[in-house]
Amino acid sequence: MPPCQNPLPPARRPPSHPPPPRIPPPALPPPPRDADAARLGDLGYQQELRRSLGVLGNISMGFAVVSPVVALYAVSMVGTMIAGPAWVWALPVVLLGQCLVVNVYAELASQWPLTGGPYQWGRRLLGPSFGWMSGWVWQFAVMFGNTTVAYLAAPWVFALVGVAPTPGTMVAVAAGILFGCMLVNAFGIRILSWCVSLGIAAEAVASVLVGFALLLFFREHGFALFTGTLGAEELSGGSTVMAFLAVLAVAGWGFIGFDACVSTAEETKDAGRQVPRAMWWALLSVGVVVILNAIAVALAHPDPAAVVAGEDLDPVTTAVISSFGSWSDKPFVLVVLIGFLACAMASQGGAARGVYSLARDGVFPFSRYVRKVNRRQAPIGGLVASTVVSCSALLLGLNATAIGSLIAFGTAATFLPFFLVSLAALIARLRGTWVPSGHIRQGARGTFLNVLAVLWTAFEVANVCWPRAILAPPGAPWYQVWAGLLGTGVVITAGLVYLLARRPQDKLRATESG
Repeated sequence: MPPCQNPLPPARRPPSHPPPPRIPPPALPPPPRDADAARLGDLGYQQELRRSLGVLGNISMGFAVVSPVVALYAVSMVGTMIAGPAWVWALPVVLLGQCLVVNVYAELASQWPLTGGPYQWGRRLLGPSFGWMSGWVWQFAVMFGNTTVAYLAAPWVFALVGVAPTPGTMVAVAAGILFGCMLVNAFGIRILSWCVSLGIAAEAVASVLVGFALLLFFREHGFALFTGTLGAEELSGGSTVMAFLAVLAVAGWGFIGFDACVSTAEETKDAGRQVPRAMWWALLSVGVVVILNAIAVALAHPDPAAVVAGEDLDPVTTAVISSFGSWSDKPFVLVVLIGFLACAMASQGGAARGVYSLARDGVFPFSRYVRKVNRRQAPIGGLVASTVVSCSALLLGLNATAIGSLIAFGTAATFLPFFLVSLAALIARLRGTWVPSGHIRQGARGTFLNVLAVLWTAFEVANVCWPRAILAPPGAPWYQVWAGLLGTGVVITAGLVYLLARRPQDKLRATESG
């Protein structure tokens, strides 16, 4: 038989199929859009500074610069000598006037949250020439304010080490403070914010806790004390009206610096909403603390007449030590000094950012160098420039003690840009060329309050610039008596010369048209 022919069928290969199509991985969502950087781009700038501050960080910058410690301890002695215990009534008047200014600033910062506010706002409201001049005046106002803060901090350094200062050593220590603050600022906004937070903690001790303790447990006088002047008006020719006007000029120093919130706008998250809020919180919180402490110190002081007579040049420390005992001397001086240093750091940081805002547009002297930002995203060029200018103004204090003169000098220089910004906003409103379009829009109410802000700041500029011999020590050189008018006159004249010679406004117009 033939062999069985029933072989197994060949193994069947599985049918070949094309490989399944590759399914692309799901598309990743686009990275979240940085609304702050986009808004800054819409306004013509790139994000160069580190945007890391929240609203509390921004408030702390404003709080540190307004500073209840600096405000009260700088003006309490001068105010009491001029108008006696009744000087405290000037504080709520000035606070109310400054609320009018913040109201205008809040609308502007809401729409244009930019570093270098007066410069940026002025050029958008009334054109490049006015904007540049506003920025120039404001910038030097802040730098001169740094001069005053550093000079006022110097006596606390000497008190801490127990050494009697001379005018020359006061200036030298103040310059050292400015350079030290520059080094801290050079490490960037985070380090600055930490140092400012330490200063605010010191403020809480030196102002809030001490103030409440003096008011509640160590009162030496009744509230009727504030109805009299103890004869202080004799320094003003016997006129209580002139004495009160002089006190309004001095008290103005206590409520400036809230615009430091604007200086760090490009480093604040959601700046259009948070910066206006921070300005209000900074001004009102400091205002309440300053008024509380002014009342508490006066009521706890063992001999207010000695302050009026010029026998007690540090009534705050006298009130604290006489109440708490001699053990509190050095600790109190230390916390006050920390508060002053925090104010100086924050103020200098604001000045540097203002210079940076002008220099990045190429409209400040030596802009190529001044606009530089270091690897920590700090405006190092602005820090150097502002420190040099602030140190040069310390020359006012070389021949005699200059506390009253430097307060007038710094206050006058600061109220002038308040006036210019308020005036520009009002003119633009009335022309119809500016209708607030930011988060804050007040309509007719905003226009009315803007009018009041212009009237208030115009009055205070004239009042502070008025030369008063009572704000300078006996026998002081003429330039200390005329410090307010001299400072503003020099700044304005130098600005006009630069405006006519270098024509920065032309560069701004070319940028806007391009």
